This record gives sequence, structure tokens and C-alpha cells, in this order.
Amino acid sequence: AACIYKKKWLPPSLSASVNPPRPSSQPYTNSNGGLQARSALSADNDAKLVFGTVFSLRNIVRKLGGEDDSFLSYRTSQYKLHYYETPTNIKFVMLTDTKSGSMRIALQQIYVNCYVEFVVKNPLSPVEHPGGLGVNNELFEASLEQFVVCPDS
Repeated sequence: AACIYKKKWLPPSLSASVNPPRPSSQPYTNSNGGLQARSALSADNDAKLVFGTVFSLRNIVRKLGGEDDSFLSYRTSQYKLHYYETPTNIKFVMLTDTKSGSMRIALQQIYVNCYVEFVVKNPLSPVEHPGGLGVNNELFEASLEQFVVCPDS
């Protein structure tokens, strides 16, 4: 499994702050004194960590509770992870603040109104995303941006 799309949205008050909430995308100096950008490495590691966590929790929930869609989200002291799996086994994950309510309907709408509409129905979009190449579709990105930033419009 591979992460085919990742995007970070911050509330207006956080997006303008000087100190980002996670230092993982900041450059760091390696032992040779050279500067390396950690954003690509960190994004890949974050995606793997999220996938591993979701995979493990989903399997535990299925073993304890059956095959229905029992695993919807989990919460830590720092974030809440929301999960939606499509009938075709595409997994949508959204991390929010801990006070957010269920995002299941929002994730379903993202799948139906953004992903299916602009990626699946697009004859130029690849069916598979090998080698870590993800969704690169301007209409999908614009639709997703509109949905997340202005959900009532």
C-alpha cells in the first residue's frame, strides 16, 4: 500500500505562526555539517506510520468486533485520526484536532465528490500509482481544497 495523496491544512491562526506545530518538515544539519530537507523523508515516514497504525487497529477491531465498519477513529492527546475505507479498499485518513466530531461523512463525500469525480472518472489519470507517484490532478486538488476550506459552499 502507498500513500497517493497528502495535504496539510492549518487553521488561519496556526498557518500564520512563526513556529510550525511539527518540526519534522524543517531542515536539519547532518553530521557532515550539510543541510538536508527532511520534508520528503518525514512525509514518507509519517505516511508509513499512519498506515501501520491504521492497519493494526483495523485488524484488531475486525477480530474483536466482526467484519463491519467498526473502526471509525481513534484519539490521542495530540490529534484524532478519522478513517474511511471504500468498497474498493481505498483508505481515506484525516487527522484533526482532538475536539473534532466524526469525519466519516466528510471522508465519504471526499471519496464520492472529489476522488471518484476527478480521479476515477478521468481517463488520463492512472489506475495504479506505482513508485510513490500519487494523485496529480488539479481538479481533484481544487475540489478537495474547496471542500475542506469552505465545506458549506
